Amino acid sequence: MPYTPSGFFCDRLIRERERRDGEGSLSKPLHFSGQDYAPLKQECLTKKCLFEDDTFPATVESLGYKELGHKSNKVKNIVWKRPKEICENPQFIVGGASRTDICQGDLGDCWLLAAIACLTLNEKLLYRVVPQEQSYSEGYCGIFHFQFWRYGDWVDVVIDDRIPTLNNQLVFTKSAERNEFWSALLEKAYAKLHGSYEALKGGNTTEAMEDFTGGVTEFYEMKEAPKELYKIMTKALERGSMMGCSIDSLVPARFETRTTTGLVKGHAYSVTGVEECKQSQHKESKVRLVRLRNPWGQVEWNGPWSDNSKEWASLPKGEKDKLQHQSAEDGEFWMSFEDFKKNYTKIEICNLTPDALEDDKIHKWTVSVNEGRWVRGCSAGGCRNHPDTFWTNPQYRLRLLEEDDDPEDNEVACSFVVSLMQKNRRKDRKLGANLFTIGFAIYEVPKEMHGNKQHLQKDFFLVNSSKARSKAYINLREVTQRFRLTPGEYVIIPSTYEPHQEGEFLLRVFSEKRNTSEEIENRIEADHPEPAPSNAGEESEEDQQFRSLFQQIAGDVSTGSAGRPGSAWGSEMEITASELKNVLNRVISKHKELNTEGFSLESCRSMIALMDVSLMDGTGRLNLQEFRHLWNKIKQWQGIFQHYNSDQAGSINSYEMRNAVNDAGFRLNNQLYDIITMRYANEGMNIDFDSFISCLVRLEAMFRAFQAFDQDGEGTIRLSVLEWLQLTMYA
Repeated sequence: MPYTPSGFFCDRLIRERERRDGEGSLSKPLHFSGQDYAPLKQECLTKKCLFEDDTFPATVESLGYKELGHKSNKVKNIVWKRPKEICENPQFIVGGASRTDICQGDLGDCWLLAAIACLTLNEKLLYRVVPQEQSYSEGYCGIFHFQFWRYGDWVDVVIDDRIPTLNNQLVFTKSAERNEFWSALLEKAYAKLHGSYEALKGGNTTEAMEDFTGGVTEFYEMKEAPKELYKIMTKALERGSMMGCSIDSLVPARFETRTTTGLVKGHAYSVTGVEECKQSQHKESKVRLVRLRNPWGQVEWNGPWSDNSKEWASLPKGEKDKLQHQSAEDGEFWMSFEDFKKNYTKIEICNLTPDALEDDKIHKWTVSVNEGRWVRGCSAGGCRNHPDTFWTNPQYRLRLLEEDDDPEDNEVACSFVVSLMQKNRRKDRKLGANLFTIGFAIYEVPKEMHGNKQHLQKDFFLVNSSKARSKAYINLREVTQRFRLTPGEYVIIPSTYEPHQEGEFLLRVFSEKRNTSEEIENRIEADHPEPAPSNAGEESEEDQQFRSLFQQIAGDVSTGSAGRPGSAWGSEMEITASELKNVLNRVISKHKELNTEGFSLESCRSMIALMDVSLMDGTGRLNLQEFRHLWNKIKQWQGIFQHYNSDQAGSINSYEMRNAVNDAGFRLNNQLYDIITMRYANEGMNIDFDSFISCLVRLEAMFRAFQAFDQDGEGTIRLSVLEWLQLTMYA
């Protein structure tokens, strides 16, 4: 969906201010929809009323927009009820939260429920998402809240406890205990976060796992698993990461099929341990073992290293104690790493960010988080297949500063994971939004360019190939991949597969050691913002030509200008914006290659504002000296325009505007290039001559005004409301 400049940048400023205040962290989550749980609950207790959430009302709009929308027969008999209207003695949690509390209803969100089931295995994580102080007894007033990680921020989502029912049964998620409601309320809060229940239909378990933890997920197909998979799994568990695995099945997951070895196809398992043990019979022999858990709490592997297998006799007692080996039908079992790779087809590792665990373990990720966006016509360049625009994508400088402690094959390298996540596509489904096909490429920065924060230009990518890249471009919410590269500087280019696709994204880099990533933002500056001073002494031949041209136009308009103060066409002769328009368009009309209808009156007013010495207290007219300086600038800019107007179509492509602005002496950052595109490009992403000149005039005027106020040269200014309005209204 398109964004207005004011809306996007106001939103960005708000987010930056919130982060400065510490908001968006675990200890101070953002209030979703502006709702603060504690005062809302206190208000209900004071008024002795039940909370009703008007931001996610008990109506069809909260159910959905298509299959669960107004025209659907599925919603006709649905009644929203509070738990106390559904059963006697409702409870938030009964006997602890467990997998049996999660039973799927008539909504295709098994991906979400599977993630909730994984969450129950880690109480510390669970009770961060599901705050424990909530109940249906003391202090009950119909209000509950849950916390989720959303695109870099933690948010607290408030809901009321009205839940969709049909024939007095919950329509969606329910617990095996009829009077337990935490899982149904969690699902409702997650639906509110995405706009409706229907928005939750279809997804990937890891999407919700990340939203519960703030982590990043790596996928591995066993048949293509890296040789260091065992080490990856070991480090993941040391960091407290969540790991799941499964066996692909042609049969839908709800028809889970048990194999002769006791494993279940189409079913999710948790990996709870990875160990390497010495075997007593062979002092030099070691065996790698993996511990897994079936969420059912029963049905276990019956092959080698299962609970009662003979292999355990080969381990010393100390090794058995370390593994906490016991024979119990509890769903947890050990198997060899080799059998694990042979029997399971997929493993998913949700690596937690440093803020995901409260304790201060030494095994933590270093995380860099960058927000960005692709803007059609400016920074939505598409993949490498589109060399004319690929370079305009946002660029992020990655500095790998410290190598791994335990290098592979004595190779000095840095391990890191890159995660590219597109934002808000699920929430915007009702508006027709689908997931883009996304990916990224990583380029090594030559040593001579280290420390140079300038945006890499088109020529660089024409002669340099990528050092690494995402395995594929794919239409998932997130593309993630692990890499090992030598220490140095690199540039990450995130992109959609096709150009011109507009959206927001989050780019995260997780590394095992101290490394950094940041968006490449050119330093904002202008080469020559000040007009040239007047020349004293005898006029040059060029000065005389300018005076002649000036007087010629004066003659054309003298009738209408007679008697006007300052129009005596001597040393103080001046022209208005309307007269300037006549001057410029008469000259420009001779340049057929520009294919332009000439300058608008508004453009000419901006030019006069640029050349007015005082800017905010000027005459609204140009004198000869100002006109001469302006004409020199227009000629310079005209040459730049013609360079990029190679096809003589009378316009330049908005992606080329970066280079054109740079050639004119201005260094801008990505946000400003985005604004220029939205402000001056037409629907075909082209900028005509009038718009091009207007843009450069505005840039130079604003640079000059800023420098006038920034007298101490610190790069910041302070304006009163009057000064701000005078500046923006006139410029």
